[in-house]
Amino acid sequence: RCHTNCLEAPLSRAFRWLGWEVGSHPWVFLLVPILLTTTLTTGFIYLPKDEEEDLEEQYTPVGSPAKGERRFVQGHFTTNDSFHFSIFRMSSEVQFASILVVSNSDTVLKQEILSEVSRLDSAVQALNATQEDGTPILFSQVCAKNQGICVPSNPLLFAWQVNKKLDLKSITFPIYIQNSQPVSLAGTKAMRLQYYLRTQEKENSEHSKRWLVHFLDEFSNIKESLALKMIRVVYFTSLSRQLEFETTSKTVIPLFYVAYFLIILFSIASCYRCDCVRNKIFVAVFGVISTAFAVLSGFGLMLFIGVPFVTIIKNAPFLVLGVGVDDMFIMISGWQKTKLVNSIRHRLSRTYSKLLLLKLLTTGIKMLGKNWKN
Repeated sequence: RCHTNCLEAPLSRAFRWLGWEVGSHPWVFLLVPILLTTTLTTGFIYLPKDEEEDLEEQYTPVGSPAKGERRFVQGHFTTNDSFHFSIFRMSSEVQFASILVVSNSDTVLKQEILSEVSRLDSAVQALNATQEDGTPILFSQVCAKNQGICVPSNPLLFAWQVNKKLDLKSITFPIYIQNSQPVSLAGTKAMRLQYYLRTQEKENSEHSKRWLVHFLDEFSNIKESLALKMIRVVYFTSLSRQLEFETTSKTVIPLFYVAYFLIILFSIASCYRCDCVRNKIFVAVFGVISTAFAVLSGFGLMLFIGVPFVTIIKNAPFLVLGVGVDDMFIMISGWQKTKLVNSIRHRLSRTYSKLLLLKLLTTGIKMLGKNWKN
């Protein structure tokens, strides 16, 4: 006498009642979703346009302990990237451009190799981005500074540029002392040029981003113009990850349109029957339309209440379409098992009452299949 359907039974009765009401008042359940979707779709007016994403803010918890600890560090270790910049005092990621120089020989500590690296360094610092009004943005305007001068991209290269007669054979390894400051030379076959930019003020941050984008656009041309023969170079910036993330999203989105078309075509073709009584092609069409309504309503509601829109969420319609089509096939399967002599209300209530059980069954099979694969 122990009942194990304490959850399934009341839910089944609720679905049976819903199916009966749908069969009794079809126009209400047709027009209300259309009006609701039309209303919520107006939320797309709040869709951000040409707004850059902050990956850290959008993909990390709002109240994470790491952010609180960083604010504590920032309150006790202040920084000033316009006069006294120190990378060791920075508690958050700064904007930078990094170039890794690898010598084609066994070391970079040669006059001719450093001369080629110096030409590369000068070409990078000579890059000028432009603002929207055409005003040039010089590297000297956006670079992080220490004692009023731009932080050197590499201390050893800076020492060689200041004193071209520097005896490279006198440099000690693995630590070289320059102006009482130790310089690590652990990897003498390679050298890294690091260009730190100002980010503390909003205007400087925008200028730095423009300069970095210009750097990414022009670096290939710099390599070709310099005709580097003794070194190989690779580069990376603080914006590279975000730009590649956005580019990947834009290249994948067109594939979703193809997937939408194929799923819709498959759904409609699978429900087609030569028997006009059992033909469910229009059910399939409205099932896909219902899924589209759900996507529009959900997105519009989220934009209405101020939920941030991120690039990765653009694949949500594809996932919702898959779930909606799956439910559509379950409903059609339940409908096919009802008797033709019964009324529409009775058949819908029967279909809806079995919908939950079929959904739980198919979900359980899918989970078992995934666990079996793992």
